[in-house]
Amino acid sequence: MRGMTGDAGLHGAGGMDRSLAVEIATLGSTAGRVAAVAVLKVEAEPGEVGFDPDRLTRIDAHFQRYVDDGRLAGWSIAVARRGRVAHLSHYGRRDLEAGLPVESDTLWRIYSMTKPITSVAALMLYEQGALELTDPVSRYIPSFADLRVYEAGSALKPATVPAIEPVRVWHLLTHTAGLTYGFHHAHPVDEMYRARGFEFGAPRGMDLATACDAWAALPLLFQPGTEWNYSVATDVLGRVVEVASRQSLDVFLAERILGPLGMTETAFSVPPEDLDRLAALYSPNPTGGLIRNKALAEAITRPPSILSGGGGLVSTLADYHRFTQMLAGGGELDGERLLGPRTLRYATQNHLPGNADLDVFGRPIFAESAFAGVGFGLGFSVVVDPLAGKVLTSPGEFAWGGLASTSFYVDPVEDVTAVFMTQLMPSSTYRIRPQLRALVAQALVD
Repeated sequence: MRGMTGDAGLHGAGGMDRSLAVEIATLGSTAGRVAAVAVLKVEAEPGEVGFDPDRLTRIDAHFQRYVDDGRLAGWSIAVARRGRVAHLSHYGRRDLEAGLPVESDTLWRIYSMTKPITSVAALMLYEQGALELTDPVSRYIPSFADLRVYEAGSALKPATVPAIEPVRVWHLLTHTAGLTYGFHHAHPVDEMYRARGFEFGAPRGMDLATACDAWAALPLLFQPGTEWNYSVATDVLGRVVEVASRQSLDVFLAERILGPLGMTETAFSVPPEDLDRLAALYSPNPTGGLIRNKALAEAITRPPSILSGGGGLVSTLADYHRFTQMLAGGGELDGERLLGPRTLRYATQNHLPGNADLDVFGRPIFAESAFAGVGFGLGFSVVVDPLAGKVLTSPGEFAWGGLASTSFYVDPVEDVTAVFMTQLMPSSTYRIRPQLRALVAQALVD
């Protein structure tokens, strides 16, 4: 990571110079070296890529109100079409108490937006023959053999039955493994996760391998492949990546994904010299305004014991924009190909049985996506019916978001990508994501 300076206040497309999205920038004096870093700038006038510039200003006007009335501390937005940034803006504060503005190099906890990156890692290994989608997870994590499935009873005295089908790699990618999260508070198995220290994190000193063994010792919510439940599945997938690649997850991501894409600001922790760029984490105050969440916020400031492929990364707007451009480009960006286009097309189809949406196949719990009209692919939500979801977007749009209200989406029909960064948890507090989609789509006029 590096130190940069940026302008305070609101910056829109009209105030930025066109430039390449990646430049060579000098790292801070303590590092004393040069590295390629993502520097995001506007690359096209809105009209050149089919946007009405006046209509694009509605994006900033809308989300500016979120800050002005105290619902958000600050935000950053990047919208691109046909691979060119047409709208880029920042507004508000990255730290309310310190009075620090959101800037172009602000660091954001992306939480579950880590999941698509880990999923791409697994798909890369699939492409090279290191794993198959139908492989039992027990091939890589032996404790996942002979799993039990919850049938009845309380968290203290559950009745279980044997799993009929082994948990397979594709179950992890699609959240159909039967795993869960402790923070759901919706099922006795969720309570069992919490009792063992798994709610927002894991017991102190536990690494990824031992966490996977602990999850395997708990009952599944359902028979693998029969339902959808948002869960630690992508964390387990991260361990599969480690075993299949013979590398730790942080090394694999750095060498195979983050480095090649120039995402040098994306990591599992923030070093001391970059803490001033890290946005503060907030939650709504029931009496109005925001409450600073210090307990969860500090986790990213030190190297983690668990490399969470499901929620452990911090990133910048520029870095994650690079990731979305790789996805929009069919697996390739600036001459670096991570995935073949056919693999990516396959992964971004709805893999839920019978082309069902989450409203039918999923459990009614918190997740980083709407349920109606939305299915799930290999690591991404996938829109199967925009009419059912009542959101202005395209069939085949794929996306995901994070616990602190960050989000991204790729619309392959319109060739549009958007990334939204902020730090408000939980992400279900406001309907920021569908609003962003509508505001971007209404500005398309070609």
